[in-house]
Amino acid sequence: MTMHHHGAADPLSSAFHALGDPTRRAILAQLASGEASVSELMAPFELSQPTISKHLKVLEKAGLIVGGRDAQRRPRRLAPSAMKEVANWIEPFRQQWERRLDNLEAHLARMKQQEK
Repeated sequence: MTMHHHGAADPLSSAFHALGDPTRRAILAQLASGEASVSELMAPFELSQPTISKHLKVLEKAGLIVGGRDAQRRPRRLAPSAMKEVANWIEPFRQQWERRLDNLEAHLARMKQQEK
């Protein structure tokens, strides 16, 4: 079984696979501030165009980025709902941790009160 054919079936797997690479995360961070062409995306990295293009393909397959309108420059930009699946999956964990931290803070505050 290769990595390739569960893309459509399991968007979360594709997204996490795409996010598992630091270069791809850096590309996404760069696109967060606006669309960019392949050459603009290559600039900060010491990588060849084929390598960047490979990364972009993975990001596109995962639905995290889309092509921009300009056919000449073929810019990429973040897909509007790119991180939604990932964020939705992480959200319950975040809420649980925030509750725990709030409880801990309340507990520590009570202990301080008792010391006085």
